Amino acid sequence: MPRKGYLVMSSAHPPSQTISSHAPEFTSEPTLFIATLSPEGICYEANPAWEELFGRMAAPWQRLSQEDQLRFRELLAQAAQGQRILHEVLMLQLPGRDEPVPALFNLIPVRLPTHGEEPVALVVTVELLVEPSSLTYSQNQRHRLETLGRMALGIAHDFNNLLMTFLGHLDLLRRSLSPETISEEVTHHLMALEQAARDGAALMRKLQEYVRQEKPTALEAIDLPALLEECLMLTRPYWYNEPRRQGIDIRVETQLEPVPPVRGIASELRQVFTNLILNAVQAMPQGGTLRIATDFDKERGVIVRVSDTGIGMPESVRRRIFEPLFTTKPEGSGMGLAIVAGIVREHEGSIEVESALGEGTTFTLYFPPAEAPEHAPATVQEEAPVPPVRVLLVDDEPGVRNVLTRLLALHGHTVVQAASAAEALAHLEREAFDIVFTDQGMPEVSGVELARQIRARYPQLPIVLITGDTEVRAERGLIDAMLQKPFRLEALAQVIRRLCGRRAS
Repeated sequence: MPRKGYLVMSSAHPPSQTISSHAPEFTSEPTLFIATLSPEGICYEANPAWEELFGRMAAPWQRLSQEDQLRFRELLAQAAQGQRILHEVLMLQLPGRDEPVPALFNLIPVRLPTHGEEPVALVVTVELLVEPSSLTYSQNQRHRLETLGRMALGIAHDFNNLLMTFLGHLDLLRRSLSPETISEEVTHHLMALEQAARDGAALMRKLQEYVRQEKPTALEAIDLPALLEECLMLTRPYWYNEPRRQGIDIRVETQLEPVPPVRGIASELRQVFTNLILNAVQAMPQGGTLRIATDFDKERGVIVRVSDTGIGMPESVRRRIFEPLFTTKPEGSGMGLAIVAGIVREHEGSIEVESALGEGTTFTLYFPPAEAPEHAPATVQEEAPVPPVRVLLVDDEPGVRNVLTRLLALHGHTVVQAASAAEALAHLEREAFDIVFTDQGMPEVSGVELARQIRARYPQLPIVLITGDTEVRAERGLIDAMLQKPFRLEALAQVIRRLCGRRAS
């Protein structure tokens, strides 16, 4: 039977001995193209739909691309030897269509008791995976974009789970290492891994916001000299470790003067400066000097300069480096500097470049300063640790459950794991807990629905929703707190302190 969700070609025309020259009609009634072929590919019998598309005595490879014709002959030979060929996708050129369409081929060997194991014929079915022609182009595009959006949200959810597991184990690794024995280089690597994971999480949030057309991540005041120090730390393996292994000396000189903060998204600006630093390193294959400086001008705002003493570029290249898809690197995508320029514009800034062959390159970026805050932030006071509590942890991902269990155990908390809502409710009936952490994106019963059931039975039990999504709708009072994946141990400790500080015994 054809798979649900697809429409296939059918025909009401009488059988034809030749390939039809007019465009076949599409209906909403799924129909298979079915024929019985000899093991050599000669057509014995076919249904009307097959005859309409391929012709009475024709084999289907006449409408396949050259590459897929060879593939079909291979499949035919395998089926002639008794092998069942299922769900093979090939591209068919249909009359009335400019582009080929995917088709699902099945080849089933037919055996008779009197002929042993050798097939006497092959039953071939073809299903066209196409949209009905009555759909307009805009409807078709909208459907594809909606499908792509759902896929993107699913990927973002799964990726956040991976990041949660990664950051959790990174936290555990850092705590297992003795500060006295860990080298500065290892510390740099750990910090770089953590920052890369957090930037990945920020990228996933931006993707989710874009798909859902949500408001972008809130801007924050950013200290650019501090951010540039982070970028140098993140890229240290590229401008220090690896060049020295190759006998190349790249010196870094910084003049990071205090400047007013700028409003922006730290992960995006970090992407800008990391990209510029890596480009500078690549422009100095024989070594050289990378200089990074900050300055402030009342007219042009906060200034950042990233310069190198590398090979430079001719004027013809300099004029085009911010164009999408323009690249001088054989392996380049041509999108790096285009993205850089786009991010700078989104931050209401501008970027200029000066370069000449053999004289290096300087990128100069200008950003408007952020307005001074009305009130200075309150001083955060260190809070006393919370006594150990009993935690019910609900998540369908074993990796996330295990790493969160180990992180909570570092503070002495007792954790009981549940892989589903049903398992969680069963635990609650048998045991007492001080707090529940539940994932939102679980099959069958979501975290919000589980919270609703827990709240109805245990109205005073604190419930924390863990989610890798940016959009979670829950009625007021249903959950007590929400944690956005990925998060660190400090976030767990803080929410337990707030919700269980007076309950723990």
